[in-house]
Amino acid sequence: MSRLATLSARAPEELEKDQTKETTKELLTELDELQNRLYAGGEYAVLALFQGMDASGKDGAIKKVLGKLNPLGVHAFAFKAPNETEKAHDFLWRIHQKVPARGMIHAFNRSHYEDVLITRVHGWCDDETAHKRFRAINHFEELLLDNQTILFKFYLHISREEQQERLQERVENPKKRWKHDPGDLEEAKYWDRYQAMYEDVFAHCNNVPWVIIPADQNWYKEYCVAKALVEGLRTLDLTYPTDL
Repeated sequence: MSRLATLSARAPEELEKDQTKETTKELLTELDELQNRLYAGGEYAVLALFQGMDASGKDGAIKKVLGKLNPLGVHAFAFKAPNETEKAHDFLWRIHQKVPARGMIHAFNRSHYEDVLITRVHGWCDDETAHKRFRAINHFEELLLDNQTILFKFYLHISREEQQERLQERVENPKKRWKHDPGDLEEAKYWDRYQAMYEDVFAHCNNVPWVIIPADQNWYKEYCVAKALVEGLRTLDLTYPTDL
C-alpha cells in the first residue's frame, strides 16, 4: 500500500466548516495585501504549481484562492500534452518560458512533473530517463530559488471514490459537462500506477517539499492552499518601496 493510501483526503472531523470558511476569507484578505507588497516591491516571484489526479480540483483551487487578487500580478497556465514545437525541445523548455518574473505570482495547472508521471504510467518514459529528469527538475527548481522565486508545490490528494463521483458528475451535470473528457475515465483505470509514480516523485524531487492537500472537500482544500501561501509569504517580510 502506498503512503498516499494511508492519508485522509478529508478535513479533520473536529474542524467546523463554516468557521473554517470564515478563516479562509481572512487568509485571502491577507494574501491580497501580501500580493500588493510583492508586486510593488518586485524583489521576489512566486510560483505555485498544482498537481493531482483528474478531478482533484486544480482549476478550482487556482480560481478560488488566487482569482480575486490583482490580475496584473497573477497569471495561470495549464500544461496539457506538448505540441510538436514543444516536443522538439527538452522537456523543461515550455515550462521555463512561463515562470514568473519578480513581483509576479504564477500558478501552474500541472507542470514539468507530468513528464515523469503520465509518461511513466504509459511507458513513454523508462526509469533511467525518469531519473535523469528527476535530477534536471531538482536543478531547475534550485535555479528558480536562486533567482528569488518562492516555489509552492501542491499535490491535491483526492480519494478514488470522490474522483469517480466527480467524473460522473461531469457526465450528468449540464453545467459541468464541458469538463467531461472520455480520456479521464480511461486514465482513472491507472489509479494505482499513478499513485506509485507520485510516490516516486515525492521521494526524488523533494528539495522543495511537497504540500499534500486533502482535496475531497473543496472548502478545506481552499483553506489549506490559502494557509500555505500566506504562511510562506509572511516569511519574506514584504514591504512597500520607500524610495521616491
